[in-house]
Amino acid sequence: MKFLRHPLGITTLLAFNGGFVDTAGFLGLHGLFVAHVTGNFVTLGAALVNGSHGVVNKILALPEFIMVVALARLAGHGLRVTDLSTARILFAVKVGLLLAFFLLAVIYGPFDDGDSPTALLTGFAGIAAMAMQNAVQRVHMADMPPSTVMTGTTVQATMDAVDLLTNWRSELRAQTIVRFRRLCLSLFSFAIGCAAAALLYAFVGFWCLALTVLVGTLTAAMQPRELKES
Repeated sequence: MKFLRHPLGITTLLAFNGGFVDTAGFLGLHGLFVAHVTGNFVTLGAALVNGSHGVVNKILALPEFIMVVALARLAGHGLRVTDLSTARILFAVKVGLLLAFFLLAVIYGPFDDGDSPTALLTGFAGIAAMAMQNAVQRVHMADMPPSTVMTGTTVQATMDAVDLLTNWRSELRAQTIVRFRRLCLSLFSFAIGCAAAALLYAFVGFWCLALTVLVGTLTAAMQPRELKES
């Protein structure tokens, strides 16, 4: 339990949820990425060429994400004047959004049309949850590996691996080892989340999202009080 109270433990759970939610959203919402929102530019192009559904949801994904991050930032500024834990409150909001994503997906899914009002609302709930997660981590755990988009993490982990194998900049070896382990843990957790989502979605559909609500609740509950803004 001590590990889960450490920022690295929390980030590991966040990465699992990031991979899980992104995969479930992609499978159930006509190729919509709810965590890796810029990836929707690619799937948007494919949807336009193939004439498939989900075009509107993909167009709105990025502005939705930006709007929620901006709101989270404003809320953080407002909460700083109180004695309340900003990170705890915003993580609790994220759990509420994950719960909304789960309930909307189960009640109204599967979606024949990714651009239907219910599909759009469901996608927005998932995107908002991941936007909130990214915003809180960026402010309160900025020195931890990202929990959603893994491209930069993969690049840095590869560079660190090369540096360690070649003993390049040996004076920074200890620091590099710590960072490399953290990056690999985040990548592994994200990959496990993706695999778990794919497997569970195949058997229970959107009901698999219940797991993300449980994991999200755990991260909110275990969040250390000593986290400060970076």
